[in-house]
Amino acid sequence: MKPLPAARATLSLLVALASLAALPVHAVGSQAEVQVIDRDSGETLTVYRHRGEHWVAGRPGARYAVSVRNATPGRVLSVVSVDGINVVSGETATWQQTGYVLSPWQQHAINGWRKSDSEVAAFHFTASTDSYAERTGRPAHVGVIGVAVFREKPLPPPPPPIAPSPVQREQSAAQESRSSAPASAADMAARPRLGTGHGERETSVVGHTTFERRSQRPDELIRIRYDSRENLVAMGVIPTQAMPPRPNPFPGSVSPGYTPDPN
Repeated sequence: MKPLPAARATLSLLVALASLAALPVHAVGSQAEVQVIDRDSGETLTVYRHRGEHWVAGRPGARYAVSVRNATPGRVLSVVSVDGINVVSGETATWQQTGYVLSPWQQHAINGWRKSDSEVAAFHFTASTDSYAERTGRPAHVGVIGVAVFREKPLPPPPPPIAPSPVQREQSAAQESRSSAPASAADMAARPRLGTGHGERETSVVGHTTFERRSQRPDELIRIRYDSRENLVAMGVIPTQAMPPRPNPFPGSVSPGYTPDPN
């Protein structure tokens, strides 16, 4: 009778693993978590894993966003590409290009191709022949979203402080009192003002910063492929399950009626 608790534990573990396997996945990545969001429905698209690739099903005509969440306690640079094109610069994508810098734990939704510091042109699912990549003569990589994640090179430790003399402390206090008042006014003036987009262009204000990569190669490379649901079903990416037969509480009855007369 002693082996029974172990058997129960094994069974419980298998049940728990089966439950986890059945849960839908909506994000890819560890140092950065990447999601694809249908902006028209508000739905975060389910990620399907098939033959080592991650896939999402897009609705033709729907606007979408690539959401990137920094899952580290330090800043990261995310170089984002769609259909093999850098979403900020419009260049054929490489790791060494510009991208979005995210603060620790920050999440940012990238809604489109950046046109300026204040506007983007919205992403939307469309036929490959009408894609931005096709229209700019670069159709070879249509159907893939990429995020190259770089950790920031740590800053050198500051030198140990030197205790100031009493005269230096008095001078420092006087300087701080003179400079503290205008600081808040300068911060207010530096805040960006939103503009108004037109057509498929939307307001999306960004600033500029410096970032030194810890390594020349990405710390993580995330790749998500996409296509229509119909195509993913046809490719076997989205499994199709036949509906189980509906149980009949009265299987002997062919059609409703009344009790028959005896022979």
